[in-house]
Amino acid sequence: MLLVASLVVLAALLAWPVPRALARATALRRAPRAALVLWQSTAVAAVLAALLAAPAAIPAVVGRQMRISEQWPVLAIAAALSGMVAVRLLLSADRVGRSLRAARRRHRELVDLLGVPGEGPDRHVRVLEHTTPTAYCVPGVRRRVVLTQGTLERLQPDELSAVIAHERAHLDARHDLVMEFFTVVHEAMPGFLRCDAALLEVHLLIEVLADRAAVRRAGPVSTGRAIVAMAAGSGSGPAGSMGMGGGARVATARIGLLDAQHIAGLPVAVVAAAMYAVSAVLVALPLSLYGLAIAGLTVV
Repeated sequence: MLLVASLVVLAALLAWPVPRALARATALRRAPRAALVLWQSTAVAAVLAALLAAPAAIPAVVGRQMRISEQWPVLAIAAALSGMVAVRLLLSADRVGRSLRAARRRHRELVDLLGVPGEGPDRHVRVLEHTTPTAYCVPGVRRRVVLTQGTLERLQPDELSAVIAHERAHLDARHDLVMEFFTVVHEAMPGFLRCDAALLEVHLLIEVLADRAAVRRAGPVSTGRAIVAMAAGSGSGPAGSMGMGGGARVATARIGLLDAQHIAGLPVAVVAAAMYAVSAVLVALPLSLYGLAIAGLTVV
């Protein structure tokens, strides 16, 4: 039963204290891609540990030889416990997916109706007649980059280039799917286990990744100025979208991460490699514990 207990403890650790500790480890933001992989592996490992804990207990209950005709209740109970975890995830995925796609469809229709379309390579851009500087993208098959007239009037050409590069980075990398995955896992958890700070941290990492794309296009100075200008906009866009706003506090954090070179005195590449290694270990750990637990089990 030690291996089963290890899976249960692992699931509890990865669902409660680990996300809260990671959310406080703000230095990891300097390697946003690796940090995002670490967050993803933490969520995946927590789900795997929760799903595999009950099946791993079968050998401890029935021994190394399982006769289905006699011991099927044990198998049914294990399947039911794992099924509860799977059903919560599936229901959460259905609810979140339906809500996001409906919101995006409605807003896409609205901006197509009210916005001025771009031409050529900017055919996905829509410009709305509004004085507040705002920029966001609407992901999906019929994707859109939405700007307001206030954005065009307030930003210099290089800053506008940074904004558009930021939004296109979200669309090209399908950051919406990454955020949707974390939202599904977050909402599938019982209320007392949810960590809102973790969800905010993942969203910030996604924004930093898009900022890095803007830096490659327009440089850190223009990107920083664009972030400051857009911080005064109307939040991060409507439901289902991904925007460049977010407020002064978030803007300050993002500007400080535009050109990070070191984490705790070490080169970013070294720390990133360590995070990738830890990510691989996290995902492998519940699978290894489960494999050890059922090693030698035969079904007759």
